[in-house]
Amino acid sequence: MNNINYNLEMEKIIDKNRKDGIKPSLLMQVCCAPCSTTVMHRIKDDFDIDMYFYNPMIYPRTELEKRSDYVGVLAKRIGLDGKVIVPENDVRDFYEIAKKRKNTPEGGNACYDCYKLRLEETAKYAKDKGYDYFCTTLSISPYKNSKWINKIGEELEEKYGVKYLYSDFKKRNGYQMSIELSKKYQLYRQSYCGCVFSYNEMKEHNEKMADENTSE
Repeated sequence: MNNINYNLEMEKIIDKNRKDGIKPSLLMQVCCAPCSTTVMHRIKDDFDIDMYFYNPMIYPRTELEKRSDYVGVLAKRIGLDGKVIVPENDVRDFYEIAKKRKNTPEGGNACYDCYKLRLEETAKYAKDKGYDYFCTTLSISPYKNSKWINKIGEELEEKYGVKYLYSDFKKRNGYQMSIELSKKYQLYRQSYCGCVFSYNEMKEHNEKMADENTSE
C-alpha cells in the first residue's frame, strides 16, 4: 500500500458505520495520555472505545506507572465511557528488540519491531475479547512512521481476524492539538519516547544543550 492517505481511509470507515447506524467496539493501544487526547476527541463518538496501555519497553518503571496513571486521568476528564485496561507490562517482552535498538537511533528497524510488539498484543487481546476493531495512538507523533504502523495493522488484521482501523492521527493538525489539549486537561507530558535508549538520548541531548548554554 503506497501513498495512501490513512486519515482519509479512517474517515471512510467512520462514514460507512454512521450510514449503517452502528457504533463498533474498538480496542485502542495507547502510549500515553497526551497522545491520546486528539485521538479520543476525534473518534470517541463513533466507537465504543477501551484504552489498552501495553508499553513494556518504558523505562524506568516509575515512568511507566506515571504514564499509565495519567491515561486514567485523561479518561475521567474527557468522560470516556470505556475502560482503561493495563495488562502486565513485562520488560522482558522487549529484550529481543532492545538488542537491536542498542546500537541504532530512534526511527530504525528496532522501532518497527516495537510498534509490532505493541500492536500484536493489542490485536490478540481484541480477538480474545471480541472487539470489532483495534488501533493505536502511535501515529499522532511526527516521530512515528505511519506507513509502518498501518502496514503492521493490516497484516495483523489478516492474521487475527479483527478489523484494523487505518489512521494517521497527526493529520488535521493532530499533534499540535494534542499539545493544546494536554495543557487544557493538565496532563503530564513526557520528554522522550519511552525506552531506556530514548531516555539516555534525551539525557545526552539535554546535557549537550546545557554545556552549549554555559559556554556562551
